[in-house]
Amino acid sequence: MKKKFEPAERTSRITYAIREVAQEARKIEQETNEQIIYLNIGDPTKFDFDVPQHIKDAMCEAVKKGYNFYSPSSGLDELKEAIVKREKRDNNISIRANDILITNGTAEAILAILAAAFCPGDEVLVPSPVYPPYISAAEFYDVNPVEYRTIEEEGWVPDIDDIRKKISSKTKAIILINPNNPTGSVYPTNLVKEIIDIAGENNLFVISDEIYDRIVFSGTKAPNAASLARDVPVLVLYGLSKVYLATGWRIGYMYRWDPEDRLSELWNAMLKFLMVRISGFTPAQRAAVAALLGPQDHIKSLVDKLRERRDFVYRRLNEIDGISSTLPEGAFYIFPKIEIDRYKGNDKGFVLDLLKSKKVLLVHGSGFGHYGQDHFRLVYLPPIPVLSEALDRIENFVENIK
Repeated sequence: MKKKFEPAERTSRITYAIREVAQEARKIEQETNEQIIYLNIGDPTKFDFDVPQHIKDAMCEAVKKGYNFYSPSSGLDELKEAIVKREKRDNNISIRANDILITNGTAEAILAILAAAFCPGDEVLVPSPVYPPYISAAEFYDVNPVEYRTIEEEGWVPDIDDIRKKISSKTKAIILINPNNPTGSVYPTNLVKEIIDIAGENNLFVISDEIYDRIVFSGTKAPNAASLARDVPVLVLYGLSKVYLATGWRIGYMYRWDPEDRLSELWNAMLKFLMVRISGFTPAQRAAVAALLGPQDHIKSLVDKLRERRDFVYRRLNEIDGISSTLPEGAFYIFPKIEIDRYKGNDKGFVLDLLKSKKVLLVHGSGFGHYGQDHFRLVYLPPIPVLSEALDRIENFVENIK
């Protein structure tokens, strides 16, 4: 008898709640032929948002002009120079082109950092609730993701005392996601500065995921960690998927703020990791220059449209007896609490029962870490009529249960 080949044990540690629930939804669609309202994935282009025309034109022009070759593994020089200008313009910081690595979305940046900058047994502090790949990628590489609490009653901002308690001799870095996925929280400048100071006091570096930086509903952008860091080393992650709406183009980047050159060996190791995958998507890299340095007019209309949808969803959810939510200040997610005894400790059961009964797909809060339990994430990207129908179904589902 021929043996059955078994996968590597480390693959059993990979979970991704956002897409795993979608598999269940597609199965139900096939069995029932009923259409699901998908509120699980943060992809604006699945709804009534689109990449600005000048960026699309730049993509087409890049292909026509022959940008169809392998780029350097670190990325096109012209894109790195554009990022230098963008960071000076938007965050008033001075970095060099050599401080930048272009990645296939921020997801690849996360993988590169955890694979190359950490050793097995190292610990990294992650905000909880947290974007799931930070936990899965860490565990895949035998790095221990230690969740620090964010405080729901204060708008899901980090609990500074808990961060201090969670630091150990094995801790290597602190992760920030600001604006936050999944909660929509925006950490204020003083809080970001305090976390950076804690990192400095403990010889840690900071990883700051800022991909939603301009999608904020008060002010113009979330604070940039590198601009507040002084001599504390920081890795900043960014990309075109959210503010510039080009999710499928898979253009991300990371840069280092490292005035004392303490990250240089890690940086070289991450570049080696990226060499193995050869290069990023060259035409989209060329188009990203137009995105970062061209007209930014679409951002205001994007934020205005999202603010209207956020306000609608926040009001409707808090009118449902058994559901409550804080007001998100950025991104396009809301993270309500399930206050129904039947689903205490079983938020995934709530999400799956709602899906089967009402054909609305959310993501269970426990899929975002320990502090996400008894919640769910809802993406409010669809137009208000679609959101209204979804919320009617959620309200009806909860009323029938109670």
